[in-house]
Amino acid sequence: MYMQGLANFIDDFLGGLMLISYALVVGSILWSFVILKVTTAEVAAESVLSRSIKVLHIGAVALAASVGTKLVIKGLVLASTLGELPLGAYAGTVQFQAGLLRFFLALGFLWATRKLSESPADPTGWKTTLWLTVPLVISGAWLVHAVGRFEERALLMATTVVHQFAAAVWFGCVAQLLALWRAARKDADALALWPVAIGRFANMGIASVVLLLLTGLPLAWVYIGSWDGLFGTGYGSLVVTKVWLLLVALGFAYLNNRAGRRWRENPGDNTLITKVPYYIEAETFILIGILFIAATLSSQPPSVDIPDRTAQVSEVINMFLPRVPKIHSPSHEALMAGEAGRVAVVDKVPSVAGQEWSDYNHNVAGLFLTGMGIFAMLSYVRRFHWAQYWPLGFIGLSIFLFFRSDAETWPLGPIGFWESTFGNGEVFQHRIATLLAFVLGYMELKARTRPDAKKLQHIFPMLCAFGGILLLTHAHAQFELKSEFLIQSTHTTMGLLAVIMASGRWLELRLVTPDGQSAVEGRIAGFVAILAMFIIGNFLMFYREPLY
Repeated sequence: MYMQGLANFIDDFLGGLMLISYALVVGSILWSFVILKVTTAEVAAESVLSRSIKVLHIGAVALAASVGTKLVIKGLVLASTLGELPLGAYAGTVQFQAGLLRFFLALGFLWATRKLSESPADPTGWKTTLWLTVPLVISGAWLVHAVGRFEERALLMATTVVHQFAAAVWFGCVAQLLALWRAARKDADALALWPVAIGRFANMGIASVVLLLLTGLPLAWVYIGSWDGLFGTGYGSLVVTKVWLLLVALGFAYLNNRAGRRWRENPGDNTLITKVPYYIEAETFILIGILFIAATLSSQPPSVDIPDRTAQVSEVINMFLPRVPKIHSPSHEALMAGEAGRVAVVDKVPSVAGQEWSDYNHNVAGLFLTGMGIFAMLSYVRRFHWAQYWPLGFIGLSIFLFFRSDAETWPLGPIGFWESTFGNGEVFQHRIATLLAFVLGYMELKARTRPDAKKLQHIFPMLCAFGGILLLTHAHAQFELKSEFLIQSTHTTMGLLAVIMASGRWLELRLVTPDGQSAVEGRIAGFVAILAMFIIGNFLMFYREPLY
């Protein structure tokens, strides 16, 4: 049982990595055939093909590693839960067999990319990789919710596979666009292909979005089924979050398409070079967030299966309503007296002291973030130069979280530091969040106050994105109770805002004019990032633990 919490967390996180690596492989194949035209006379230059093969190879390595590790982790979780590993029964499950097939197919892609590296323009080698893609895509049908349904099973499995395929094409091609842009800085062939690739990808991107909508809407209808299911369950709230991120990603896609259209009308327009690469980088943050949400959805019960545990829309709204923050905490002794109820497997009813302890923690954390948001806004005004030290708040927040997050563990509680960290998935994620806040504050403070540490600026958006993904994959319970969902609804919303914060800050740093100042679009994106942090602070400041 000691490693079960860690294994559960890694299992959830690996789901997102699997989808990303799957998308890299599938998207790279479509990219090579449609954009690079590898089987036609218009085939791209060998240097460009080699870059594309490298991305495909990275995807295959990541897919083999993530699928293989997930199979082992699932076995460990099973053995930890049952006390022994029923190897025969485990190997007989469709999920194990489909996963094993994907593992061997990933090895097949590794072999194929090695051959292609020797002869990048060989049409036969490319056709072989295309044939490998067919079983890889189809095998996904046995790794989704639909395989466990009694009604319309085959139709739902097929629809989900097409939905995943469309998402994979979008993300994989965006990753290839980034690789092409990096190559274009040194390679004239890649630079010449850049505007052409943007134009060709526009059509494929539109087709992917249409396919995503045509398959996503009926899946949402079947698995959610009602407005309360959409807004009152973990599954539904993740779908809503996914839609919001999708809209942001579509916004970036529109900007890229518009720049491509303007370039075709006026080849002298340099937006394709000065702005589009950075829009695509920010879009990548958003798409990674969407893929992690998709992976988290697979571990959540569909809304239609838990009608008796669905929260009312009014109860969800109540979680976000403004109220006076709690700045008084119950004693540690009062909290521990009622702790047995909170950690019970059945009922899980927290004590009043437990609720007040949690409210205090969230509200004080919200005060930290709201204060930082205000100081961060002031830092843009020259007369408030001292406000640039606002990242110090993250260091203070991390110290506060270390002592208050998990009162039953060291240093306040009886459970040891290592035992609690690796024995409970929730505690493990809290420890990561605490460390993340400290590193975030230290790095950003250094980057903003020391001219020789400007390179550190990019760590802040990357850590924000990681923190956002952590919140989107964060689960408080194996069994979804109404109270657990209501808590999760706030964390999911904050995860969404953290990903937006990451992409906004990234754009602010990247959209710099030749004189070193941020462009208008960059300043707007930077303000959106700070506004997102301010709103997260407000949600935490008004947070109330639900008692059910």
